[in-house]
Amino acid sequence: MTERLPALRLLLADDEPARRAALSALLALEEGLTVIAEADSAPAAVALAAIRRPDIAVLAFRSAGLALSPLPACPTVIMTTHARPGDLRRALRAGARAYLPRSVSATDLAHAIRTVHRGGRYLDPDTLAPDTTVLTAEELDALDLTATGAPVPPQAARHLASAATKLGTTQPGTALRRARRHGWI
Repeated sequence: MTERLPALRLLLADDEPARRAALSALLALEEGLTVIAEADSAPAAVALAAIRRPDIAVLAFRSAGLALSPLPACPTVIMTTHARPGDLRRALRAGARAYLPRSVSATDLAHAIRTVHRGGRYLDPDTLAPDTTVLTAEELDALDLTATGAPVPPQAARHLASAATKLGTTQPGTALRRARRHGWI
């Protein structure tokens, strides 16, 4: 007797309608996976997650930055075309439990979804580009804080100054732009 997989209810969000429809159809072929809601943006996914209460949300966007809206109601799988070194860190900080390229097979995506459902984390090696940043985690956090426009506390200000120096400037805004250009944040 084969073990039956638990039925998982999925929310699928993708900013490309044809791709979303194809991904939904492929996931429907996987045993125990049912797409119960579809969205075309991260804000729509957040609203649908609150209403439909899926077991897992799969957010597939060209840019991982579009998928970083937290979905507190369910674990989140992020799929992206353009993974930059800072995107993975931000996705995990925002609560993502899996991070994959949009080119992943339906079988591998189903495996990632099931891993997340069991409480695990799935990070596809193809999206783990080497992080070549010269900045420390504290300096990156300070730049992230600057990007939000929030006041920078004294401790973070020291890390911000250090990051700016490493990036060849004394201006936080210039440091932020340079770090973004490198894909570090």
